[in-house]
Amino acid sequence: MKTVVISLLGTSLDNRGFNYKRWERWRPTLSLCQHDDLLVDRLELLFQSQYQKIAENLTEDIRTISPETEVRRHLINLDDPWDFQSVYAELLDFAQGYAFNSEQEQYLVHITTGTHVAQICLYLLTEARYLPGRLVQTSPPYKRETVPGHYQIIDLDLSKYDQLASRFAKEHQEGAHYLKGGIETRNPAFNKMIEQVEKVAIRSQEPILLTGPSGSGKSQLAKRIYQLKKKRGQFPGALVEVNCATLRGDNAMSALFGHVKGAFTGAVMVRKGLLAEADNGLLFLDEIGELGLDEQAMLLRAIEDKRFMPLGSDKETSSRFQLIAGTNRNLFAQVEQGRFREDLLARINLWSYQLPSLKQRLEDLDANIDYELEKYSQKTRTLIGFNKQARECYLQFAKAPEATWNSNFRDLNASITRMATLADGGRITLEVVAEEIDRLRHAWRQNQGDNAATDLAGLLDAPVDLFDQAQLAYVIRICQTSHSAAEAGRKLFNVSRQQKASGNDSHRLIQFLSKFGLDFKTVKHYTKNSAEL
Repeated sequence: MKTVVISLLGTSLDNRGFNYKRWERWRPTLSLCQHDDLLVDRLELLFQSQYQKIAENLTEDIRTISPETEVRRHLINLDDPWDFQSVYAELLDFAQGYAFNSEQEQYLVHITTGTHVAQICLYLLTEARYLPGRLVQTSPPYKRETVPGHYQIIDLDLSKYDQLASRFAKEHQEGAHYLKGGIETRNPAFNKMIEQVEKVAIRSQEPILLTGPSGSGKSQLAKRIYQLKKKRGQFPGALVEVNCATLRGDNAMSALFGHVKGAFTGAVMVRKGLLAEADNGLLFLDEIGELGLDEQAMLLRAIEDKRFMPLGSDKETSSRFQLIAGTNRNLFAQVEQGRFREDLLARINLWSYQLPSLKQRLEDLDANIDYELEKYSQKTRTLIGFNKQARECYLQFAKAPEATWNSNFRDLNASITRMATLADGGRITLEVVAEEIDRLRHAWRQNQGDNAATDLAGLLDAPVDLFDQAQLAYVIRICQTSHSAAEAGRKLFNVSRQQKASGNDSHRLIQFLSKFGLDFKTVKHYTKNSAEL
């Protein structure tokens, strides 16, 4: 293959005068054609019109020392060689207009000459493959050496550098580990999601939408994303958090966008607003579905234009923040009901991640128990642990169908905190675990009884007895934590099925649901929030 070099004329280093002494001085572009182990078949020389004489002189000298090298000169217009935008645009035009032939030619992009801005632009164009080649850098001879000096070829294909590739992979692993709070999780779907979140967090400034049930860890993940980006030097600003469910009326506008003095009754002084406080940082809007439509409209413009109008002001203010939004609601259903703006949802739904419930991650329960114990121990400066039998008993209950974990990881945190507080001598005993299991059963049963009628309102066509409500609500929770009707049936009929030579557990479940006009698919995807919308 032929070797083609693309090089900017060096107006200083390539210009060594016109007398014989120029041959005693190192010239970077000329030196490329003086190496025995680098045959340059063609040199594409880029220069400005005012340096025509230097370009012609360099061309003649190359023909003298390397007659096999063809020199082609290209006029370019760099009004300000230190203006990044204009330099990049001019070099991009050259690259897009050049007839590359990668099958028969290999290309080297010389990044020694020209301003630093020009060198950076050549690097970026090569990395983006507008210039489909490798970089070449030249350097002058060492002391007591004669010209031509030295050259080094740099390949930007990082996949060829095993050490770099392994280092990047390690950094991704460390980032994902950090986002999980250092917990060694085993749920494949959750781990795959976190790996992608790590990449998006580092590479993107676009909004991120975190969905999932209350207590699934949306707030914690948002905080860790912020800390990860801050560690990588991406955020000089602060993390600003707000629960949108606490914002109503003028208070919502004022809290988010700020206000001027006298904007409304009680506005006795200027308020900056949360969006302004998040400038050059991260804004986490939890329960974003609770925002009013007016606030949603202003938020959309603030996301797109980075500008907004404080309440009562006639002057805009600006804030460059990244948004993470959290919700346990179905925003698409809210759009259909006219409660959420479709354009705002489209804007914040670029990167959307559904966090699973604790019941969907039971294989990670052991690791999360250890995490909660460690967190409690650090907070209280006491070492807390389970007796072996006590831990086995707690895990057996925690993974059983009756453990509904209504508030997900909040329930787990509260449970471990109670047991650790009651542990004498730093050991959680079987007695402490038994008491905690009774407490959880009572709390979940009470929650089920209080909310059964409300939760099932969107499913049932006619009222049913409270007894049937409680029974059906429990069956629905089992269905929602099961992959199939057969799996749910095995959980629900775990005793009676052992007494049958062969059983169709899914059929028994389907028969039970059909009494209420329901099927497995309907209850599997049913949520309280979808019934309310």
